[in-house]
Amino acid sequence: MNDDVGVFGRWSWNPGTTEAQTVDISRSLSGGVSIKGSSWSRPKDTVGIGYAVNGISSSQIAYLQQGGMAAFIGDGALSYKKEQILETFYSAKVYKELFISADYQRIANPAYNSARGPVNFFGLRAHIEM
Repeated sequence: MNDDVGVFGRWSWNPGTTEAQTVDISRSLSGGVSIKGSSWSRPKDTVGIGYAVNGISSSQIAYLQQGGMAAFIGDGALSYKKEQILETFYSAKVYKELFISADYQRIANPAYNSARGPVNFFGLRAHIEM
C-alpha cells in the first residue's frame, strides 16, 4: 500500500440477548478501500467502495417472525436473510476547501427480510474546511 490507498476491515459479534436501542445487528463483517486521486491528477479527491454483511441472532429472528417490533424493523412477516450493503462514493474538491461528495448504497434484504428490496440510496454532501 501507499499513502494514496486506505483499506479497512471490521468484524463484530454479540449474542443478541440484550435489547438494542439503536441498530439491530448481532453480527457484522465489513471491509473496503479508498483511493486518493493523485494518479488522475486530483490529489484532494477520493473514491471509495465498501461492503458489509449483517446478521441477527436466532432469538431476534424468532421474535421478529412472531410479530415483534424493534426500533427500526419488524412487520410480523420476516423471511430472514442476512442484510448485505454495498456503498461507493466519490469526493471531489470543487473550490478552495469546498468538497462535494456523491454517494450510492445498495441494500439487499433490508432489515434482514428477503421479501424486501433491494433498495437503492443516493446521496450528495457538501463539506467546507475553514
